[in-house]
Amino acid sequence: MTKSIYAYNISEISALLTELKQPRFRTKQLITWLYRDNVQSYDEMTNLPTSLRQELAKLYPLRPLSIVNKQVSKDGTRKYVFACDETTQVEAVGIPSFAQKNTRNEPKHLTVCFSTQAGCAMQCAFCATGEEGLTRNLSSGEMVAQILAVQNDFGCRVTNIVSMGQGEPFQNYDAVLDALRYVNSKDGLQIGARHITLSSCGILPGIQKLSNEPEQFTLAVSLHSAVQSTRDYLMPRCKNMPLENLKEELLVYTTKTGRRVSFEYLMIDSLNDTEQHLEALISFCENLLCHINLIPLNHIEGSRFNPSNPKTLAYWVTTLQSHGKECTIRNSRGSDIDGACGQLKNKIR
Repeated sequence: MTKSIYAYNISEISALLTELKQPRFRTKQLITWLYRDNVQSYDEMTNLPTSLRQELAKLYPLRPLSIVNKQVSKDGTRKYVFACDETTQVEAVGIPSFAQKNTRNEPKHLTVCFSTQAGCAMQCAFCATGEEGLTRNLSSGEMVAQILAVQNDFGCRVTNIVSMGQGEPFQNYDAVLDALRYVNSKDGLQIGARHITLSSCGILPGIQKLSNEPEQFTLAVSLHSAVQSTRDYLMPRCKNMPLENLKEELLVYTTKTGRRVSFEYLMIDSLNDTEQHLEALISFCENLLCHINLIPLNHIEGSRFNPSNPKTLAYWVTTLQSHGKECTIRNSRGSDIDGACGQLKNKIR
């Protein structure tokens, strides 16, 4: 089957049009139609010549992501399963935040958690996506298409995006940065860089690359334990990137960029929530410009793990703050529809 135009990276569109002997200004026109106006067919691209529209339709069919399944949580969160093509499905989550006084029931903020890969190769023990394995990388076009599809479904502007869906973003670095740059650009969705979070398991070459990028994107690192043996158990594909090396790289990153790192820490009863693990986390964060997000473990069918006691979470917050560490407990959204952290598995209800 001929690849959809969305299967190409946005940065590749120019080369496609050059092959068709089109002037350079056509690139901006086509990208605007696809990723800002989000049209559903080439026929809607009225400032493109009819002959070009026909040629594009033949060579690069415009097949928007289709919603295979949508679930709505009692808290307003929506989880989507999208079909990218006949064999590839991915999930994204739309998370609305409402102002206290809102007569029109419109979100004040809308965050989209999007996928960067179909599946994931990292095999983290607590993550449903890791059980699926990796199918393939997504193009930047497919990433932006997820964001647009959620925006269209809610009928309001997306204000924040996080790459916390399926996949390890740093294993698809170039396509992810291509997507984020478009979303951030004045010709794109104009989402501010500080409202864009790139989440990783802590792939060292990816952190090195990001430290040299000019954009002010936020880096979130899935830490989950500052005890090496525990982290190796929870995140087996990170064994070759020891905590000592991770901290060294993050110190370089924060020094170069002046930006703090956000640590994601899933709280699991009796596994990574002991006093030993708390002391190790305090030590790991020493001299690091960082914020710690404690995440209550969400239910995953068949999981051998249980969430920490709420009193333990409260104790950790108090203790970390007493040591001068910024720390919050994440308010899990969409857990009743398997749309929260660690639950994404292309599950259809």
